[in-house]
Amino acid sequence: MAAILVALALFFLFSSSSVNALSVNYYDKTCPRLESTITSAVKNAMINDKTVPAALLRMHFHDCFIRGCDASVLLASKGNQKAEKDGPPNASLHAFYVIDNAKKAVEALCPGVVSCADILALAARDAVAPSGRPTWQVPKGRKDGRISRAIDTRQFPSPTFNISQLQQSFSQIGLSLEDLVALSGGHTLGFAHCSSFQNRIHNFNASLDIDPSLQPSFAASLRSKCPAHNKAKNAGTTLDSTTTTFDNVYYKLLLRGKSIFSSDQALLTTPKTKALVSKFASSQQELDKAFVKSMIKMSSITTGGQEIRLDCRVVR
Repeated sequence: MAAILVALALFFLFSSSSVNALSVNYYDKTCPRLESTITSAVKNAMINDKTVPAALLRMHFHDCFIRGCDASVLLASKGNQKAEKDGPPNASLHAFYVIDNAKKAVEALCPGVVSCADILALAARDAVAPSGRPTWQVPKGRKDGRISRAIDTRQFPSPTFNISQLQQSFSQIGLSLEDLVALSGGHTLGFAHCSSFQNRIHNFNASLDIDPSLQPSFAASLRSKCPAHNKAKNAGTTLDSTTTTFDNVYYKLLLRGKSIFSSDQALLTTPKTKALVSKFASSQQELDKAFVKSMIKMSSITTGGQEIRLDCRVVR
C-alpha cells in the first residue's frame, strides 16, 4: 500500500501541469522539521477534540474550491468586507486554532518560509492519516492569497445538489466525476446539521413528506433528531457510523438507503457514479488509492497565491 501511495504522489507531481510548480521536497532545506511539527500540532488538538479530523479536511476542501488552495478561507473579515469564512457554506467550519497553533510552531522554527496554504494542506493529510487509513506525500510550494470574499462561497456545491449540478461544480475547478465520488469519502469523518438535510425528511415534495430513497427506519431516526422547525443549533447526525475512522462505511450506507445529503444520494443516480460507489464499498484498498489520487489533484489547484503570511488570518 505504501508503495502505491508514493507512486501516486510522484505520478501527480510530474504528470499534472498544475502541480509542476509544487514539490514534495520543497522545504527539505529551508524547513526540514516542517511536517513533524504540523503532525504534532494536529495530534495534540485531536486529544481534546475528536471533531478535528473532519474539520481540517473540510476546511481544506472549502479553501481549494475558491481560487485554489491559497488559504483564503483562513482570512478574517475586516469591517464590512466579509471574508470566505463568514460565507453561509462556511458558517460551521471550525478548528481554525489548529492551523494557528501549527503556524506559530512553524514560524518559531522557520520564520517567513512556509505558507499557511501548505500548512493547511499538510494538516488535512495528517487529519486523515491517524484515523488508520491512507497517508501520502503532499506536494508543497503554495503561496497565500490576498483575496477572500464571502460572496464567492456561492460557488460552493450545496448538499442539496443533484448529480448534474455536482458535476458542473467540480468540473469548473478541474475535478472529474471520479474525483467527486472519491472525495465524497471524506464524509466518513463528518457531521451534518439538520438544516443541510431537512429537505429530505420534511416536505420532500408536493406529495411526499420523506424522500422515498431513504430507508424508512433510518428516515424515522433522522426525523427524531431533526424534528420539523428544529430550533437546536447543534442538532444533527454523523455522516456514517464510524466517525473517527477513515473507512468505506460511508459508501456501504449509501447502498443501503442511509445517505444523509441529497448530494450523497445523487452519487447513485448515474451508472458511472453508482459503479464507483459500489467499487469503494467493496474495497477499502480501491478507496484509499482513489482518495489519495483525488486529494493530491485537488490540493494542487493553485491559481493566485502571492505571499507567505506571518499570521494566517491577516494579509501582509
